[in-house]
Amino acid sequence: MRWSLTDAPKGTLKALRAYVEEESYAKFAGLEGLRFKTWRAHKGQWFEGSYVFVSDEAREAFQTSFEATAADSKVSKLVGSPPITIEPCEIIGVVRGPSGFRSSGRFEHGAED
Repeated sequence: MRWSLTDAPKGTLKALRAYVEEESYAKFAGLEGLRFKTWRAHKGQWFEGSYVFVSDEAREAFQTSFEATAADSKVSKLVGSPPITIEPCEIIGVVRGPSGFRSSGRFEHGAED
């Protein structure tokens, strides 16, 4: 799912980073049926959550539940608008590289917005 940041208030990306680190990470770490979630952003353009579930049924249940409240979600409130897209996709493959996998609510990032 993806939100547009083109019209988001100044400081939104910083607020989204804090939200992921302080709230969202723990919430999704305990979500039954979720294999992993990645939060991605492109400053001034978009913010998204990418999810991989154990089954289509688990994904469909989460998607249906989220779609019902998407406009009122914490991210939508921070961004100032609902998601511009919520769509399922097929995961073709996942590889863990030689540097390993790091699960974290925060990664180093560049300049603040």
